Amino acid sequence: MILLGNIILKMGNGLLEYVTAKRIPPVSIASEEPAWKQRAVERSTKAAKLRAEQRVDRFLGAAQAIITEKGTTDFTVQEVVDRSRQSLRSFYQHFDGKHELLLALFEDALRRAADQIRAATAGQSDPLQRIRIAVQLLFELSRPDPSAQRSLFTDFASQLLLSHPAEVKLAHAPLLALFTELMEEAGTAGQLRPALTPGRAAALTMQTVMFVAQSSGGSGDDGTHPITGDEVWEFCAAGFARHRPAAR
Repeated sequence: MILLGNIILKMGNGLLEYVTAKRIPPVSIASEEPAWKQRAVERSTKAAKLRAEQRVDRFLGAAQAIITEKGTTDFTVQEVVDRSRQSLRSFYQHFDGKHELLLALFEDALRRAADQIRAATAGQSDPLQRIRIAVQLLFELSRPDPSAQRSLFTDFASQLLLSHPAEVKLAHAPLLALFTELMEEAGTAGQLRPALTPGRAAALTMQTVMFVAQSSGGSGDDGTHPITGDEVWEFCAAGFARHRPAAR
């Protein structure tokens, strides 16, 4: 018995020395949850997230359909709920109210506009001409064209700018990033005025284009023609381009 005890003691000391040398952390009694349980929870979380995304998409789709029909953002939450065939309780689980729903649509519209502009400029090799395409397309997308049903860029956009400037800044982030990228490329090619900051030039250009587009509708009261995308481009380019761009 004494011999056996000594053997066990030596084995224990040897194991302790091995663990210390190899820096193997001791196994705690309260170990992590079993792997099967973690997998089950992960699957459940993913399924819940997918269902929530589908419900949100249905609310957004219903709201967009109503806006397209009415040509305005003047609708009620109940109309959106009825159109989506979901419950009012479900709506308020995902949105704080109508304003947050419209903000989600506004952000989505700006993101899609950025994607559209990026795709349109991809085929142009000259950096300055890429900015021209971006400016003119943004101008067209931002115009209050009744046939295009873009009231999010008109009545709601102006309201949001005054009431929630922080949200507006966040919503415009994809567009600003794109215009900044285009300005940086033009700067690298030596096509911008010296000492011009690409980010600030991008912000000034983007805001100018959208403001002019949203402010100019049809013919003016004095019978003049509305401002065109070409005119906006010429005006903006005169502010940041090193040389006057060739007419297109």
